[in-house]
Amino acid sequence: MTHPTSDQSQRPSSGAADGTLPVDAPLRVAGAGAIQWHRQCELLVVGYGAAGVATAISAHESGTDVLVAERFEGGGATIKSGGVVYLGGGTRYQRDAGYEDTPDEMFRYLQQETGDAVSDAELRRFCDGSLELLEWLEARGARFQSYAHPPKTSYPKDGVYLYYSGNESVPAFAEKARPAPRGHRVVAAGIDAGRVLYQALRSYADRLKFPVLQQTSVRRLIIDERSGAVLGAEVAQLTPGSAEQQLHQKLMRRAEKVHNFAGAWADRLRARALQIEQQHAKRLHVRATRGVALCTGGFVFNRSMVAQYAPKYLPAMRLGATGCDGSGIRLGESAGGAPTRMEKGSAWRFINPPTAWPLGVVVNRRGERFCNEQVYGARLGVEMCENNGGKAYLVIDRALRRRAIREALFGGLWAFQGIPALILMLFAPRAKTPELLADKLGLPRQALRSTIDQYSADTRAGAVDALGKDTAFRAPLETPPYYAMDISADSKTFPCPTITLGGLRVEETSGAVLDTEGNPIAGLFAAGRAAVGVASNGYVSGLSIADCLWSGRRIGRHLASQQDKQQAA
Repeated sequence: MTHPTSDQSQRPSSGAADGTLPVDAPLRVAGAGAIQWHRQCELLVVGYGAAGVATAISAHESGTDVLVAERFEGGGATIKSGGVVYLGGGTRYQRDAGYEDTPDEMFRYLQQETGDAVSDAELRRFCDGSLELLEWLEARGARFQSYAHPPKTSYPKDGVYLYYSGNESVPAFAEKARPAPRGHRVVAAGIDAGRVLYQALRSYADRLKFPVLQQTSVRRLIIDERSGAVLGAEVAQLTPGSAEQQLHQKLMRRAEKVHNFAGAWADRLRARALQIEQQHAKRLHVRATRGVALCTGGFVFNRSMVAQYAPKYLPAMRLGATGCDGSGIRLGESAGGAPTRMEKGSAWRFINPPTAWPLGVVVNRRGERFCNEQVYGARLGVEMCENNGGKAYLVIDRALRRRAIREALFGGLWAFQGIPALILMLFAPRAKTPELLADKLGLPRQALRSTIDQYSADTRAGAVDALGKDTAFRAPLETPPYYAMDISADSKTFPCPTITLGGLRVEETSGAVLDTEGNPIAGLFAAGRAAVGVASNGYVSGLSIADCLWSGRRIGRHLASQQDKQQAA
């Protein structure tokens, strides 16, 4: 037996103050026989959210021996989501609700959202496979319904399970693709649909009885020093049932629970949990004969990575789970993988509901409109962060404010929609004229006056809106006083949730991680937000979960096809 190269002893520091998982340099060995392996499998799945569970199920069902390593309890950002899956092409729920859709229309719409994040061939496969993905989900316990909610909303009311979850009905998009609602919300009471979706898949996976190591993180990859192939990984596991494992579990449950309203406290809890991992987790070498699949999420919880790659999104609120710390991306990069589109983020600046809000105008620090207020909130947020310094104000008049307050109080909105809207309106600066309002905000007086006057005049005249807003989303601002609500990315009153969209570049038919020259790294795969995919350019609700499921299953299909080829040979 030969000895591993010297970087085997490299150990991280105590870890970040926010609990970000340290990742070590790879352990390079002279072949699989050069070290002692503590466990063996064919595919090691790292992370057990939507992408991880889809990967594990699909690989297992293809005959692959699967082992899962999950740093926490599983679910990732998926269980904290709205449980919306972007599906189309003519699902039975679309048909039952009276909407026509085809894979071609879905493709033409998503082309406008995805840009060049994936090839047209991959996007076509994604759209053509949408109906089959729905069948796959339902066969594994997920439930959907057809009651549709045509009005635009950030998240539908209880009992509404099909809605326009993107920009489908915005004129500029509708000109190129026939609109259809494609946001399929999992049937669940309240806002627990993400958890219900994940639990359906997790329960199905549990019945398959492949092993899942919880409170187990992957600290480094183990690589053949001659070929560069990934042979397995070194994991750090807290002993199941130990006091340390139970305390770690308690701390992380509390951190996830309090994060949205007490982020600093949550970070302290995460740091304590990481300290437990550093002091008590046992290092094990896991041999993965067919590969390691990185399904660990994005990197929004790693503030240093956000500052390095996507600094325009740093002021916004972190959305997701603690595991979205870029550990999978960093593991892939350590093996030669190429992180791509890392500057891409999605800032969710929803101003609908209340439905009266988008009838007003959103202006930047120059007092000018910069985006069609009708668009999906993530598109507005990206425009705000990318091109306007993360600063924006929503300006409405007294008439729109009254309508919005009534809807927030009596319109049946979710608490997370109505309460922040009320607070923002109650404390918004107001003035009798646009000039005086501009003075309070520190904006150019004449610019804000011109913006409001021009918008109101065009609306009254029925002229085409300068930014393409539909007539139904326009109202003249002519009833003083005027109100300006700060909807900037760093707003504490009206938080702007943000996720990252960049990840490891992968081969589009297999999910294999590509190196900087575009060649597949043997034995290394990635899925979900750890990889570049359909959702890596422009985000709409449900697209990330759909991509997680799609890309995870892609790895399973690839392993099955490899096995078929070997058997045929």
